[in-house]
Amino acid sequence: MKNVLKKFFYFTRTERRGILLLCTLILLVYGGAQVYLHRQEKASRPSAEDRAEQLRMQQEEEDFLATIQEEEEKGRARHRPPEDTGFRPGKPAVTPFPFDPNHADSLTLCRLGLPGWMARNIVRYRERGGRFRHPEDFRKIYGLTDGQYAALEPYIRIAPRDTARPDTPRLYTAQTERDTMARPYKYPAGTVIELNRADTTELKKIPGIGSGIARLITGYRQRLGGFYDLEQLREIDLDPEPLRPWLRIDTTAIRRLNLNRVSIDRLRHHPYFNFYQAKAIVEWRKKHGPLRNLKVFALYEEFTEADFKRQSHYVCFE
Repeated sequence: MKNVLKKFFYFTRTERRGILLLCTLILLVYGGAQVYLHRQEKASRPSAEDRAEQLRMQQEEEDFLATIQEEEEKGRARHRPPEDTGFRPGKPAVTPFPFDPNHADSLTLCRLGLPGWMARNIVRYRERGGRFRHPEDFRKIYGLTDGQYAALEPYIRIAPRDTARPDTPRLYTAQTERDTMARPYKYPAGTVIELNRADTTELKKIPGIGSGIARLITGYRQRLGGFYDLEQLREIDLDPEPLRPWLRIDTTAIRRLNLNRVSIDRLRHHPYFNFYQAKAIVEWRKKHGPLRNLKVFALYEEFTEADFKRQSHYVCFE
C-alpha cells in the first residue's frame, strides 16, 4: 500500500517545477483580482465633497422646478374663467349700490365690479351720444354676463329725462359733423372677417370691440399661433357668442410647432404646454428619435386626453 501511494504522488523534477509555476500564477491572478475589485469599490464610493456637490445640485434642481411650478400656477390663475357672477375671484366681495348708467364715471362702474375695459367702453358709448333709456338697455353691453346683470339690475336708476326719446329730429350742425367724423367706422351687419389674419384696426371695426379687446385678442393669438375655435376666446374672459356673426376661422393660418426641433423653453411658453410636458417631449426625442404623433405619451401622467385634443392643432412632426 505504501509503495502504491508513493508511486501515485511521485513527480519528476520538471513536473514539480510546472506545478509550482501553476500555483504561482493562480495566486497572482487571485491577488490581482482582489486588488482590482478593491480599487473599483473605492473609486465608486463618492467622497464627502462629491456627496455635498450632489446634494447642492439636487437642491438647485428642486428650487428651479418649484419656481417653474409657481409661475405656471400664476399663469393659470390669470387665465382662469370668471365666476358666473362676473366678479373676478380673489378680489373682495362687491356690494352693489344705486347708480345711473348715463352719468356714472368709470371709477363708479369699477366699484360696482365691472372690469376696467368695460367701464371705459360704457363711458365712450355715452360720449358718442349713446343713452340707456331702460334698465334692459344695460344688458346689451358687450361682455356683460347674466350674473353681472342680475346683480346690478335692481340698482339701476335712470333719470326721467333720459327715458324719453325726442320726437323732433336732431338738427345737423357743424358740431354734429365733427362728432360723426370722430366716431370710428364700424362694419355693417353681414360683414365677416378672418380672425387669424385680422389686425387690431380691422377688429376694432366690429361693433362692441374697442382697442383694449382688440389688443387682448391679437396678443393671445400671437401666443397660441392662431385660433382653431371661437370658444378659445373664453380663455381670455371674452364671450364668443356676440362675435360669431362677425368672425370666421381659417385653421390653415395656424403656426405649428415642430416637435422634433422645438426647444423646451419655446414649447413651455405656449399656453397649451407646461414645463413637464415640454421636458417629457424633448427627453423622449433624445432617447427614441423623431416623433410621429403625440399618442406615445398616452401613458404619461403629465398628459391628458384634453391636452392631446387641443395640442394637436398646434404641432407638426416634419
